[in-house]
Amino acid sequence: MKAKLEAISSDADSSFRILLTPRLNEIFYWHFHPEYEIVYVETADGFRHIGDHISKYKDSDLALIGPNIPHLNFDYGAKNTVETVVVQMKEDFLGKDFFSLPEMTAIKDLFSKAKSGLAFHGETKMIAGEKLTRLTSLSHFNQLLTLLDVFQTLAESDEVTVLHAKPLASASLLKEQQRIQQVYHFIETNYHEQIDVNEVARLCHLTTAAFCRYFKKSTHYTFTDFLNHFRINQSKKILMQNKSVTEACYESGFENISYFNKTFKKFAGENPSVFRKNNLIK
Repeated sequence: MKAKLEAISSDADSSFRILLTPRLNEIFYWHFHPEYEIVYVETADGFRHIGDHISKYKDSDLALIGPNIPHLNFDYGAKNTVETVVVQMKEDFLGKDFFSLPEMTAIKDLFSKAKSGLAFHGETKMIAGEKLTRLTSLSHFNQLLTLLDVFQTLAESDEVTVLHAKPLASASLLKEQQRIQQVYHFIETNYHEQIDVNEVARLCHLTTAAFCRYFKKSTHYTFTDFLNHFRINQSKKILMQNKSVTEACYESGFENISYFNKTFKKFAGENPSVFRKNNLIK
């Protein structure tokens, strides 16, 4: 799918940016940026879609996302307004050498792990979430202290799931961004139909062999695996909406139930019927 490069600037008189309740629930905003992002969401339930990872959360969610990892807005598809706090910051937002201080070792390690995406739960989520919701009521100085306190809490916690999300390769190169975005957009628009790799190669003005090498280098997937993974992610959303396995198969672009079941288990680690049973949104 087409991931949009989001241009971010810090708030006035601040080294980072705070967003409250963006109200994007009716917009499919699949995007990335070179900044780190911490997100806290309060809602009954919703989707977490970060890089290759897709799952459901309940009551609230807290995630720390590293640079250039494509992700979906956390309120997408919600029926009501979702209370959200988003803080975005550059890797060196406190100066080039700040994280080299011995006191910052744990937070430096946290930021390194966040390059694969992290989700927090339990007491850690509750404590950090409460602090994040108070950020905008504080002075800029106390916002910074609170943010560092939150990061230290996360760094010391074992209530964390590594999402194994991958950043967009060569995200700093505009030409490569535009080319890979063309492919994502084509897949997003046509995934439910037959897709010929030769047609996609022509779209990128490459031979099929050159395109396959380029795509594998840029995404770490073969084109077929990437397309199948995208379709499986679409089928998960369909299954969560109380549709049948057969409906999920054909609506996500697969033409054969047996192949769909096999591919779903390859990428999701379980059969689609089991996933549906465990992840229905009530």
